[in-house]
Amino acid sequence: MSRMKPTTAETLAQLIRGIDLVPSADLDEVVRAAGGSDASAEEVGGLLVRKELLTGYQLERLLKGEPGGYFYGRAKILYQIGAGSFARVFRAIHRDTGAILAVKVLRSRHSSDAAKRRAFQHEGEMGRLLRHPNIVAVEDVGQHEDTSYITLEFIEGQTLRELVRIRGAIDLPRALDLIHQMLSGLEYAHRRGVTHRDLKASNVIVSATGQAKLVDFGLADVDESGDRSLGRMEQPRTVDYAALEKLSGMRDDSVRSDIYFLGTIAYLALSGVSPLTESRDRNVRADPRRFTDVVPLGARAPQLPRDVVEFVARMMHLDPLERWQTAAEARRATEQLITRHAATERADAGDSAVVPAADQVASVAAKGNLMLVESGQKSQEKLRQYLTKLGFRVLLTESPQRALVRCSATPPAADCLVISAVGLGAAAAVEVFNQLSTDPAYANVPAILLAGPQQAGIEKHARTDRLRKVVQLPVPSKQLGRLLVTLIQRKT
Repeated sequence: MSRMKPTTAETLAQLIRGIDLVPSADLDEVVRAAGGSDASAEEVGGLLVRKELLTGYQLERLLKGEPGGYFYGRAKILYQIGAGSFARVFRAIHRDTGAILAVKVLRSRHSSDAAKRRAFQHEGEMGRLLRHPNIVAVEDVGQHEDTSYITLEFIEGQTLRELVRIRGAIDLPRALDLIHQMLSGLEYAHRRGVTHRDLKASNVIVSATGQAKLVDFGLADVDESGDRSLGRMEQPRTVDYAALEKLSGMRDDSVRSDIYFLGTIAYLALSGVSPLTESRDRNVRADPRRFTDVVPLGARAPQLPRDVVEFVARMMHLDPLERWQTAAEARRATEQLITRHAATERADAGDSAVVPAADQVASVAAKGNLMLVESGQKSQEKLRQYLTKLGFRVLLTESPQRALVRCSATPPAADCLVISAVGLGAAAAVEVFNQLSTDPAYANVPAILLAGPQQAGIEKHARTDRLRKVVQLPVPSKQLGRLLVTLIQRKT
């Protein structure tokens, strides 16, 4: 399709119909409302945006006469959300399901470069191998005309780098939770034989519900000691990885290099400052002093517990043989730290134990401990009182992901999760509830999803099984009490 700037409603409508961007009936209605085919393209376009039939980004391209760049596979581009020297990232919607997606599109100047194109497609293929709650899922890898693209799940949130830049150092319990999640995703990838090769804070996305996800396995490599059915794909290391491995005398030490750089992310989260000098200059990044001159975490953040400082120091040890040897070892260590330092969490940001009255102790001991996940203070207090009266000991948290970590640790912090959709919202509550069914790590965690009076129908989106149930409020107290006891007994 040729590029010609539309000036009238008629020429704009022709362009839109040729692209199939707006349903014809809706388009005809808007053209009539704007005064017919002689109306200006800007007037019709503005009305289409106000009626949410077009986005501002789409209209801007249309008024320039751009005939392409609106669809990649089944994804319909809404607007740009990020850009780098290699690719642009867009928010999109699936044409069939309506699901929100992210689409990463290789910049046009790289499309003719076979090596750049292969690297981009390699990133997508690596991502398609991995399906884990703490890794951004790749849904599609494709080619549209001369452009390569990758379609990924869309995460409502921000990168860990952005989070620290805005808020500074993250409080200890939440930082440990995020580190645990990152290690869980990395452990899974390593078990599949895939190393990341480009771990940094900008490649970790933290969702609005507190879930950490690794993204951009663009420089990933397949380790022959892993899943041999995946094959082996050669790909250069980043300058950072190459410099570290040259310094340590361990060439291509993929797994333990990933652990080192995840350690730098942990350092940043706990201190608010990167341990390594940040620069785009390759010479600076390749300088060995960048690694040997790191200020110890204990000096940078003296308020941190010694065992936490030692944990990160071991991740970042220059001798690979002195580091944690696997992500699984480091993950298990974080679980111990999470349990050990749970008491340091502030009441307004984490778990607070509610001690029952003396005459309830026997009943509480018999019925068990609950972890209540609720972000609204009023709803939190009402539900706490309600569940305490039923004879349970109640722990409170605002963070769904922290609750998952605490309840899946050994030993678990609680016998059953109670996830309230009242304050969290239906979408966020269902998202975390459904993780219990999809991640083997949570296979033995019982849970109840509490839906408020105005949230009827939420059970249609929730994955229930013998250990996970949806309860619509209000509910008779005896009925809820019996269900909780039943789920706890099934677990044991």
